[in-house]
Amino acid sequence: MTQFVWTAWAGFILDFIIGDPHDWWHPVRAIGWLITTLEERLRRRFPDTDQGQYRAGACLVCIVTASAVLVSGGILKLAFWVHPLAGFLVSSVMSWQILAARALKTESMQVYDALKRPDVEAARKAVSMIVGRDTAVLDEVGIAKAAVETVAENASDGVIAPLCWMLLLGPVGGFFYKAVNTMDSMIGYRNERYLYFGRAVARLDDLVNYIPARLTALLLILAAWLLPGMDGGGAWRIWQRDRRCHKSPNSAQSEAACAGALGVQLAGDAWYFGVLHRKPTIGDPVRPIEPEDIVRANRLMYTASLIGLLAGTGGILWITRCMAAIFTGM
Repeated sequence: MTQFVWTAWAGFILDFIIGDPHDWWHPVRAIGWLITTLEERLRRRFPDTDQGQYRAGACLVCIVTASAVLVSGGILKLAFWVHPLAGFLVSSVMSWQILAARALKTESMQVYDALKRPDVEAARKAVSMIVGRDTAVLDEVGIAKAAVETVAENASDGVIAPLCWMLLLGPVGGFFYKAVNTMDSMIGYRNERYLYFGRAVARLDDLVNYIPARLTALLLILAAWLLPGMDGGGAWRIWQRDRRCHKSPNSAQSEAACAGALGVQLAGDAWYFGVLHRKPTIGDPVRPIEPEDIVRANRLMYTASLIGLLAGTGGILWITRCMAAIFTGM
């Protein structure tokens, strides 16, 4: 387990330095290809009924997660068979590919740069790359709010949740999580096409994110206490009040903490595929949202991630030491 700690650190540092260059191949592309291919075939193989499509989606979940675990596990086993150093290097690269902190910052800062020029059309295009809602109707405030919400939500999905899985189960656990998260982002919708086909993965995604989402919120609150200009007390208060203001049991956790830390109001009504969805707001409008909040949200995300990695490292090393003392005493 201590090896998982050091490869997680290596992956975190590599992600911080390199990020996710668009012209580099990424394993998520292979996972996405597998999901798309299986969806077409499984829809044809299972009955076109609600129950049939649910079983097809559940079958897809089993195949994709098993493939992610077996392939990543097989590559790691081969690398360690060649040499322990090769195993460590491959584990570190895998851990880097699982994390998305640098990519999240890069994409959201493109929105910030466009708003500061100002170029609203460019900002709409940039934010459309990181959100699922319709962006054509967004004004400058709506664009900035969408970017902040994305950073807040993906602080869990893209950084702290995969770190949790990697610290406990190594890169294989990280790729299991990444497979589930990728499936949810592709088919976990409550629209006509995916209401039943995507239901199994949506429920699994809720399960694998349940604890990490709450840990993320607590880490964001702690980061808000430490960072100048952030409101740690507000983060705690808004998280306590608004953490359930979402249909998902997890999505509002980190958004509420971030909204409280920044003193802004997030969420609310949004357009998806031409349909207006009524949603509760999260946080209080202590002040209007501004482009600088994108920068603040990224600072909050990175600080919370570093605190989480340090705490996880300390906890695992302490547990390992206690177990070693117990077995030595026996």
